[in-house]
Amino acid sequence: METKRISPNPHPTGEPEIGGENPPTQPGLAVETFGGRVHVEWDPQAAVTPLGQLPFFIEFLKTAELFTPWVEECPLQRCSPNAPAQVDLLGTLLLSVLAGQRRYAHITAIRADGVNPALLGMSRVLSEDAVRRAFVSAAEPACAAWLQKQLQHAYGPLLGEPWILDVDTTVKPLYGHQEGAVVGFNPLKPGRPSHTYHTYFIANLRLVLDVEVRPGNQTAALYSRPGLWALLERLGPGARPVFIRGDCAWGNEGVLREAEEHGQDYLFKLKQTAGVRRLIERAFGREDWAEAGQGWQGVEDQLLLRGWSRKRRVIVLRRPLKEGLTLKSEGEGGQGQLAFMETLKPGQVFEYAVLVTSLGDPIPTLAQHYRDRGDAENNFDEMKNQWGWGGYTTQDLKRCAIMARMVALIYNWWSIFVRLAIPERHAEATTSRPLLLHAIARSTRHGGQTTVTVTSMHGKMNEIKQALSKVNAVLRRLRQTAEQLGRPERWCWLLSVVFRHFLHGRLLNAPPLLEYSP
Repeated sequence: METKRISPNPHPTGEPEIGGENPPTQPGLAVETFGGRVHVEWDPQAAVTPLGQLPFFIEFLKTAELFTPWVEECPLQRCSPNAPAQVDLLGTLLLSVLAGQRRYAHITAIRADGVNPALLGMSRVLSEDAVRRAFVSAAEPACAAWLQKQLQHAYGPLLGEPWILDVDTTVKPLYGHQEGAVVGFNPLKPGRPSHTYHTYFIANLRLVLDVEVRPGNQTAALYSRPGLWALLERLGPGARPVFIRGDCAWGNEGVLREAEEHGQDYLFKLKQTAGVRRLIERAFGREDWAEAGQGWQGVEDQLLLRGWSRKRRVIVLRRPLKEGLTLKSEGEGGQGQLAFMETLKPGQVFEYAVLVTSLGDPIPTLAQHYRDRGDAENNFDEMKNQWGWGGYTTQDLKRCAIMARMVALIYNWWSIFVRLAIPERHAEATTSRPLLLHAIARSTRHGGQTTVTVTSMHGKMNEIKQALSKVNAVLRRLRQTAEQLGRPERWCWLLSVVFRHFLHGRLLNAPPLLEYSP
């Protein structure tokens, strides 16, 4: 008798399309538990998702006309008929970032989502390799212009109100052989190669204006300045911030002179160099110290450091140290730590900080403005640890920069959506995702109608349902009453509703932004 040999399939199954055929159901298994024996079965054909409340965010993206222009204006050129559709590529990235993933390899965990991809107009969820390779041949200037335009559209109407621009830099440690992986200033992991993220925020609202990715040894403000002034040039005079705020890396002649040439007010901290220490010593014996809030006192002075082109207004701040508090110097990894101390009497020690500014506000106001800058550190913590800035690493710097801006854009969209549901405060992703995103949902279709049944395991399930119902009502009202409005006017109206607590019920007066040009 002949034995038939079964050869392996020479054409392995590719990526399954949404709604396509699925492998047959696997037999169940008997599992012993403390509650007795249970039978576990797999149902790969079920249209379910762990991101069950995402349809509300998708409705927000559609009603606000955010997702479709982002996809249609993507500068990728399809050179092959087998190349993935742009909506599948960008939709896969959107789902991955929203799910809190940090690596391209993690995309595999969302490929069996049977609900949300179809709601985004996708035909399939791409594999990790397809997504990683998608921007290999993309033109970096075109991709930067595309994402900067989308970012500017998201926050543009808000810039007609008085606002503060926070500038800061963070370090992303690297563990491979990436382009730009250079050893630089890295206080937490000295000697570790890294990239640096030069970032510009709208203070208090915690929205990202733009981000630039540079090699690890380019942490100084010298490398941020071109991007900063290019950003302000794109915004135009009607959308400029009230002032720019930054730490001691920005308190140098190059930044101060350029800000004065551009007519832009600023508030920066000064490094405690020899000249600044002499200023503090002169302030020891002064008796006109004024209260500056939260235990601080301040005096005003004029300072001309070596290398400065002119005298500038400075504010010397001091506060008594708590007993037993140990100070670090600025060179030991503590930018926010103040190293200069004065002892007036036994047991009473003061720490000092010096601010340089072009503003004419009183000392308590300026001191509070700089204390508020600490919120920028919370931005970096959220973006790196709860979003994707700490990951999505590739060997070339170009794709790292593209993903950094893409994550910032999705973060802005999600933050605005969350404020629509929770208008009184900013909710970080570690809180907002379990509230407004994570839930088990099953999609069924009957009589031409699709129903998504959501089961939330959150303890505040009733409050979540009410919040999302209000979001749905606002978006429905926008569709019904603002049909005659164009895309910019609809977005301006929606932002007025989202930030109604900041605006006290007023409508935003969008500034005349300059036509975007890369």
